[in-house]
Amino acid sequence: MNKQQRIKLMEYQTRSFTEGTVEYMNDQWVFFDSESEEASLMDDYLHQEIEILYNNRWKKGKIFEGGKIDLGKDSIFLQNHDLIRIRKHLIYSLERLLEGLSDDSFFQFVTSLNSLQFSVYDCIYCYNHLEFLGHEKRKSGVNFLIFDNQEQLCNVQHHFSYFESINDRFEFTINSGKRMIIEKVSS
Repeated sequence: MNKQQRIKLMEYQTRSFTEGTVEYMNDQWVFFDSESEEASLMDDYLHQEIEILYNNRWKKGKIFEGGKIDLGKDSIFLQNHDLIRIRKHLIYSLERLLEGLSDDSFFQFVTSLNSLQFSVYDCIYCYNHLEFLGHEKRKSGVNFLIFDNQEQLCNVQHHFSYFESINDRFEFTINSGKRMIIEKVSS
C-alpha cells in the first residue's frame, strides 16, 4: 500500500464531511451545518477543498473570497441555499498515529474500524503514546482511542511493541459489548 492508496482509503470514509447550506447575510457567506444547525462564516474555510452539489452531482473545488469556487477548469459562485460539504479534519494525535503505522497495520486498523460501522472521522479522543517515545530504539506501550458514530461508542486500545519485530495489536470494544482483536506482526 502506498501513500496514494492510503489517501484513497481515507477519502472514502463515511462521515468525513460536514454537510449544510449557505446563505448570503450581512455581506458575508454563512454556512449552516445541517446536523447541528450551527452557523459559521465561509471565510473560515477559504482556500480549503469543499464539495458543492452542482447539476445534481458533487463537484470538488476550492473556496475563495466572495463565494467563488474554483472547480479546476470552471469557476462558479455560491448561490443562496447551495448544498455544500466541507471535509472534516482528523484529531492531530490520530493523524500522527496513522502516519506512523506500517501500511499493513494501517489497512487492517481502518478496515476493521469500518467493519464495525465506525469511521476514522468519528474519533473524539486519541492518546498517542508513541509520540512521547521520540527516537527511542525500543518502543512499547498502549494508545487509547474513542470513536462515536452517533449510535454507539467504540474504545480502541492499540498495544504496540517496536524493536526486533513490529507488533501492532488493536482491541476494539463497542458499548454493546461486542469485541474484536486484530494483530499484525512483521519482522
